[in-house]
Formats: sequence, C-alpha cells, structure tokens
Amino acid sequence: MEVNTHTQRGNPRALLPIGIFLALYLGCGILFEYILKIPQGFYQTPAIVVFLIALFAACVQNRKLDFNAKLKVMAHGVADENILTMCLVFLTAGAFSGAISAAGGADSTVNLFLTFLPSKAAVGGLFLIACFVSVSMGTSVGTISALAPFAVSMSQATGYDVVLCIAAVASGAMFGDNLSMISDTTIAAVRTQGCEMKDKFRMNFFIVLPAAVVTLALFLILTPAGSGELQVGAYSFWKVLPYLVVLVGALVGVNVFLILIAGSVLSLIVGVASGAFPWTQVFSVMGGGVQAMYDITVISIIVACIGALVREYGGIQWLIAFVSRHTKSKRGAQLGIGALVAAVDVAVANNTVAIVMTGSIAKEISEEYHIDPRRTASLLDIFASVMQGLIPFGAQLLYASAGAGVSAVQIMPYMFYCYLMAVSAILFILFWPEKRTGQ
Repeated sequence: MEVNTHTQRGNPRALLPIGIFLALYLGCGILFEYILKIPQGFYQTPAIVVFLIALFAACVQNRKLDFNAKLKVMAHGVADENILTMCLVFLTAGAFSGAISAAGGADSTVNLFLTFLPSKAAVGGLFLIACFVSVSMGTSVGTISALAPFAVSMSQATGYDVVLCIAAVASGAMFGDNLSMISDTTIAAVRTQGCEMKDKFRMNFFIVLPAAVVTLALFLILTPAGSGELQVGAYSFWKVLPYLVVLVGALVGVNVFLILIAGSVLSLIVGVASGAFPWTQVFSVMGGGVQAMYDITVISIIVACIGALVREYGGIQWLIAFVSRHTKSKRGAQLGIGALVAAVDVAVANNTVAIVMTGSIAKEISEEYHIDPRRTASLLDIFASVMQGLIPFGAQLLYASAGAGVSAVQIMPYMFYCYLMAVSAILFILFWPEKRTGQ
C-alpha cells in the first residue's frame, strides 16, 4: 500500500498522542513530586515509557492505514537527515563525555575557569560561554553536549544548584541555535522566506538582545542562592587541553563531529599519559559515555515516529489552517506566524522541521499583509527556538537532563532566555512597526 505523505484535510484528533504524552508525563510527575510528596517524583515516570504509550496511541489511530503503511510512515520520519544527525551527535558526544570525564578533564577545566572567574559570576559566565559556542557551532545540541560535563563539575566545585548551571548552558545554547549563520533553523528560515542571511541576523539579533541581557542579569542575581563557598582545586593544563580544542574548534566553526572526535582522542591520550586509566580501558571509558546516551537516542527515534504519524494523519495541517483562519491584521499575522511555528514545533519536537513545514504558509501570510521577509524569517526562528528550548521532550532539554542527571521538567522553570525571547518578540511585534527597524 502506498503511503500518502500529503494528507489534504486537517484533523485535530491527530494531535492526541502529544496530548497523551503531556498529560501522563507532566501529570504523573506533578502528582508524584508535589502532591504525593514522593522523593524524586518525576523519575517515577520514565520519559521513554510514556513516549512508547504515546506511540502506541498514534499507531491505533487512523484505521484507513494498515499497520505496514504506518511503519513506512514512521520509517520516513526516522530517516530524516536532522533526526539521523541528532542521534549521531548524541552518541559521539557520549564518547567525548565518557573519555574526558575519565581523564579528569571536566574537573580541571572547572578549576581553571573558577581560578580566573569570581564565584558569583560563575553561572552567568556559563551562559555567556554557551552563547559564544552555540553561535560558532550552529547547533544547540552540540553546545549542550560539549558543556554539560563542564556545568556539572562546576556545580560540584561551587555548591551551586546543578539545575541552575545546566539551565544556563541550555539557555545559551538556544541563543546560538536562533542566531548562528550555520544553524539549520536559521538556514531554513532564510531559505523559506527568500531573504539574505546577514539581514536576518541583524534583525534577529536586535530582537533577542534584550532577552539575552536580562537572562545574564537573572543568572548573576540567582547565583548567590547556592552555597557560595568557592572550592577551587588543582588543575592540569594537559587535562584542560581536550576541552580547549573543543571550545576553540566550535568558535571557528569546525564540524561538530570532527570537534567531538578530536576531543575524544585527545582525552584518551591525556588520560593514559596521566595515569587516569590504563590503555586497555580506552574503549570502555568511551563505551560508558555512549551507553549513557542510549535512552535519549531511542527517545529521539520514537519522537520522530510520533511526529511522522501526526503529520500523516493531518495534525500539522489542522494547526496551519487554524492559525490561518484567525489571522486578521498585520500584527495578528505576525503573532499568528509565531503561534503556528510554535505549535508545530510542539507537535514534531524539532525546530528545523517546524520551520520547514510552516515556511510556505508563513510566506503566503507575509505577502498578503506586506510583512518584510527578514521580519518573518526572524519570527519563525525565534518562536520555533522558544518552544524547542521549553518542551520537556525536545532534544535540548532531554540531553541537558541526561547530562546533569536531573529531570527535564526541573530545568524548564530556569530557561529564562526562552521565556524572555518570546516576550521580546511579542513586544517587537506589538510596539515596533516595520518603518522603525530600518526596513
């Protein structure tokens, strides 16, 4: 049976699997943690199990397609370039994390960092580092994978809450995901709207700069909430070297895979040379890190399957039609574009895919209401990144939670940059007419 990948009619019931996941994952987590007062309540509901339940719900929907046809739809979703790249980044990052942790590189890097940075500025410094790395690397997931061990070790050294530290990294990662000229989301936004990359960057930066400044201030203000006792240990430059290679490579725009592979090899060399572990364990230390990424890799695959079925059943088409029907003014059109791409991102859990899927309708709305393409491209990228950085089943928070050993839901309240980015964009739409932006 041939799979119809271009369902014409929208169907709100196609979004049911997403609703089931949110109800079970958030509902059970809140029930266990805050009502029943079970310690580590959110961990009583493993995300992978809830995703499997949601996938089962998606598979039993739409009896017009037999199960073999649904398998083909899911296979197309998993075969998407973004999904495959993301899974490979997870595994490669796991190898790097395992190697550098075993070599003692993360602890040495934190101690070096704290030697020159005041304790009270540590979390704000993490946010700034993540901003620079993500802009240079062009990937939020790659940034989080590179800096997560750093955030955890810094939390242990300073006594500051690990959730706050990893949230600073994840927030900075979303800054570059939305702005970098080599980011998939930026490229997709520019291509679908037909504007120049440099023009979109300037406008986008103007919109989100206030959010970044306020976010930095918030992290600096909240830092004293930790113990504040600065415990700086000894560091070895050679153990820091793999991290420096990763960070510098990211800043100059080297491919994320090459960066992580180089960092892994250097970590193994340093680890063996320093006596941190024998040469016979070089594969096991990397293997331990890779194994730690198995859950998130499988979750990414399951989410891709759910997203493909939701799209096939007409869930995405319904969202697009719903937003289009409620657009009645120029400001309303811009808010509608933001709401549309945000809603689709929740449905597919991938901001690049969300931009690609909504780009054409956003362009049509923009042309009808005479909205500058640079403005539309910026809004698409911003609102997709807002939701991607907040949904607990998105790759960014899943990886951050895995790297820090905390629940994704615990990180959500501290994703200040994403909340403020949405506020900045809405204020920009409401109070900053196009004629005042130099268009």
